[in-house]
Amino acid sequence: MAKNAITRLSATEQAPPKPAKGRGAQSNASGRFEAKRREAFDDGWDRPEDEELPPLRTTVMADSTRSIIARNDSPDIPFDRSINPYRGCEHGCVYCFARPTHAYLGFSAGLDFETKLVAKYRAAELLRRELAKPSYKPETLALGTNTDPYQPLEKKLQITRQVLEVLSETNHPITIVTKSDLVLRDLDILAPMAAKGLARVCLSVTTLDRKLARALEPRAPTPAKRLAAIRALSEAGIPSGVMTAPMIPALNDHELEAILEEARAAGAGTAGYVLLRLPLEIAGLFEEWLEAHAPDRKERVLKLVRETRGGKTYDSTWGKRMKGEGVYAKLLAERFAKACRKYGFNKASWPLDTSAFLRPSSDRNQLSLF
Repeated sequence: MAKNAITRLSATEQAPPKPAKGRGAQSNASGRFEAKRREAFDDGWDRPEDEELPPLRTTVMADSTRSIIARNDSPDIPFDRSINPYRGCEHGCVYCFARPTHAYLGFSAGLDFETKLVAKYRAAELLRRELAKPSYKPETLALGTNTDPYQPLEKKLQITRQVLEVLSETNHPITIVTKSDLVLRDLDILAPMAAKGLARVCLSVTTLDRKLARALEPRAPTPAKRLAAIRALSEAGIPSGVMTAPMIPALNDHELEAILEEARAAGAGTAGYVLLRLPLEIAGLFEEWLEAHAPDRKERVLKLVRETRGGKTYDSTWGKRMKGEGVYAKLLAERFAKACRKYGFNKASWPLDTSAFLRPSSDRNQLSLF
C-alpha cells in the first residue's frame, strides 16, 4: 500500500468523538511514522447521545531495551542522565510532552500513549550492569523525566522501587519528579538515602482545582494528595520541591501564586515552572481537549500560546522551549520570581553526594572480593 495511505474507520472502530471516561486525549490518530493513517468517518448508523462505548482497556507490553540510562547534552536541562521505567503513562495528562515519543513504537500519541504501556521489567538488572562498568562515573540520575515513575502501573509492578533499591545499595544520588503520592510507599528507601545526601523529590502540581485537574490529568492523584505527599516527604527529612507545570495561559496561570503558597506551607523548599509545550502531535491533541473541555477559552489560550512561541504553537529552541518569549512569558517569569521571594523558595540548595558511590558487581549473585 502507498505510503501514508488512509484507512477509513467507522465511528465505532475509531476513538469516540466525546471525551473517553478517565482518559485525557480525545482521539487516537496513527503515529507520524506509520505508512497507514486511520481516519474516522460517519458510517450512517446513528447512535443515541447517551450510548456508552466500551471502556478503553490498558494493556502492558515488555520493553526489550538493552540499556536503561538515557543520556542528554541539552543545555537547558540540569542533568545529563535519566531513567524512565515505563513508556507511555496511564495518568493521561493531555499536555504531556512525552506523548510524541510513542510514535517511535508504532503507536499514537493520543489514546495509545495512555492505554498501550511498555514496562521495562529488567530495569534494575540493567541498571546494576551499567553501574558496574569500570568506565561509569556517578552523577545525579533523574527518575521520571519523560513518563511518571509512579503511574498507577507501578503499584503492581514495582519497577521503580527495584531501581531505587539498586541506587540505595550503591549510594547513587537520585532526583525524582512525579505527580503521585505513591512515592510515599518508598519512604523506607528514600529517607535513609536523603539522610546521606542522596535523594530529592519534586511533586508536580498543575492546578488546585479538582475539576480542572480531573480533566487535564484524569488518572493522576488529586492536587490535595500531591500537597500531602510534599508534607510527608518533608517530615521524613527528604528535600522536596514543587513544579508548577505546565503553566497554561488563560487556563491555570492565575493559580501560580496560590500553588506556590500551598506547596511552601506543605514544606517544599524549591520551586520551578514550565510554560506549556506543544511539540508535534500535542498541539492537535490539546486543541481537541480545549474544544471538548473549555471551548469558550480555546481561542484565547491558543492566541497567548502563539504569542510566547514567536507566532507558532511551539518553538523547540534551547533556552526558549521551557519558558517561552514575549510579553506574556516575561510577565509569568516575573510573577514566579516575585512569589518565590515572597514565600522563601530556592534559598537553600541540597547538593547530592557522588563521593560515596559503591560500584556493584554486574551479577547480583556474585560475591565481591572486598
